[in-house]
Amino acid sequence: MIKVLVVDDSALIRALLGKLIAADPALMLVGAAPDAFVAREMVIRLQPDVITLDIEMPKVDGLTFLTRLMQARPTPVIMISTLTSAGADATLRALELGAVDFIAKPMLDVSRGIEAYQELISTKIKMAAQARLIKPKVSSLNRIAPGSNNLIGSETILAIGASTGGTEAIKYLLMQFPAAMPAIVITQHMPPGFTKTFATRLNSLCQVRVKEAEQGERLLAGCAYIAPGDQHLEVIRVGADYRVRLHQQERVSGHRPSVDVLFQSLAHSAGVNTVALILTGMGRDGAEGMLRLARQGCYTLAQNEASCVVFGMPKEAIKLNAVSEVLGLDQLGDAVIQRLNALCAATGL
Repeated sequence: MIKVLVVDDSALIRALLGKLIAADPALMLVGAAPDAFVAREMVIRLQPDVITLDIEMPKVDGLTFLTRLMQARPTPVIMISTLTSAGADATLRALELGAVDFIAKPMLDVSRGIEAYQELISTKIKMAAQARLIKPKVSSLNRIAPGSNNLIGSETILAIGASTGGTEAIKYLLMQFPAAMPAIVITQHMPPGFTKTFATRLNSLCQVRVKEAEQGERLLAGCAYIAPGDQHLEVIRVGADYRVRLHQQERVSGHRPSVDVLFQSLAHSAGVNTVALILTGMGRDGAEGMLRLARQGCYTLAQNEASCVVFGMPKEAIKLNAVSEVLGLDQLGDAVIQRLNALCAATGL
């Protein structure tokens, strides 16, 4: 049984989360703390397996408590976030500090969607209990040189898919890449609003330009495009150009945006010119799409288990024999650049 501690300054939220957690026989609510001081004592006394943590609390905020927790007693943490721009920014900071995942703060109108929310939070807690706590990567990285070929002139597209743990893995990779990169398309499972904040944060850190993808825009070299929350991202061919297609059709592999949708669109529009990466994440989204790319002769990479927060999506792709190579996160950047240089040399672009 997984021991769960709820930390939230709202008595109503504490009661609601406690009720939802207690309804799952695999979970045990061991305590509910109204602030960081009470939470600290409960962590020491109750030894929880997973903590749900509110970002906005009096006295000591959630980010400060998270920092101290990860130094003193590293524990899987799920952040309870408001779906606002400020909430998104704080949540991304929490993921940088070592939180495993996040979930939107539940609506107090429990008559709507409560069953779906209960299933979601139960799934996330169980996943967090099994997650690997990865120490945050240092921000001072060695930039990878683009090599002798002009990658900007390449017809190649780099595609990346990720879920739980993916925000930090994507940041780590993109910060290494030179400005002279082909277009990069990314699907990371996130809700609306968070993806724009994520893109803005990455854009301030990376040599490539990073933005949230927009309907119909042309994919440009030296630019990374992130699928907006709650919208599928496809890459289509229009004449000589690759362009963005966004839509809100049914969820695929349980998600919107879906990595499978992105990869399958590239199998159709770019084919062998695609280099694809599947990173840390829960579930199997992306595995079938990567298999389609592999069958077309595309170079496909998966993050290895040792460097994943959750070895779900890469594991499923590997099981399908859809992966050309399995590497640690710190090896993926070099492997991508080497492959892109090889493709440029082969095509003469």
